[in-house]
Amino acid sequence: MASRVEILNQGGFRSDGRRQYELRDMSIDLSPQGTADGAAVVAHGLTQVMVSVFGPREAKMRSQTIHDRANINVELNIAAFSTGERRKRSRGDKRILEMAATIKSTFEPVVQTNLYPRCQIDIYVQVLQQDGGLLQTCVNATTLALINAGIPLLDFVCAVTGGVHSTSPLLDLTLLEENDIPHVTVAVMPKTAKVTLVTMETRLHVDRFEEIFRLAADAGKVVHAEMKSAVRARTGTLVAAMGAGPRAGAGETEKDGDGRMNEY
Repeated sequence: MASRVEILNQGGFRSDGRRQYELRDMSIDLSPQGTADGAAVVAHGLTQVMVSVFGPREAKMRSQTIHDRANINVELNIAAFSTGERRKRSRGDKRILEMAATIKSTFEPVVQTNLYPRCQIDIYVQVLQQDGGLLQTCVNATTLALINAGIPLLDFVCAVTGGVHSTSPLLDLTLLEENDIPHVTVAVMPKTAKVTLVTMETRLHVDRFEEIFRLAADAGKVVHAEMKSAVRARTGTLVAAMGAGPRAGAGETEKDGDGRMNEY
């Protein structure tokens, strides 16, 4: 069956002008958001997600308390204005619950929950804009928000979506491409070379799966470099801010006309 839209033209360019393996521009904002312990706003192209992390803190309900580790709670909300369909999704929507459960299962093996027994870590995911690659953006934003909150992780979690148009593999799909071709989302931990998430909502031929899986895993290393750079820049800003104030107990000095140091 022929494609309804032109996903890849004869020149090898996609509908947004990218090549097959080219990723969309990624923007990261790690500035504080309200009273959250850590936050991140991440955009892959036109898809934008904000994640806020609270905790570790004492579990509010006894039923959610785990005596030997922290409980991770994930809530996801999709803004009605984030997509063109203008459909309001409630928190009980099956799609939202599935995605929240996927994010939770992705990070449970990565977060060192054993360091915080009888506590909970709350992760609130707010989808601001959608244009494909929603799950990968949520995963990458959650990783950065957890790091920004100072919660120890075994490694970064970097996600990329890949698909196949005819026999041509594509990376970092837009909504137009996701609606038309089979695709898979892969989340990897670059340092340990382990995979913490593989999810596929469409049928993909087994002969093409290995190639897409490998390409998405390699693309995760590129995403990791961007995320690591953003974390370093944020850390540098915090360190500079800490060093800008006067040190406790230390007086400032200046030279007088005789070259002697006077404290004031």
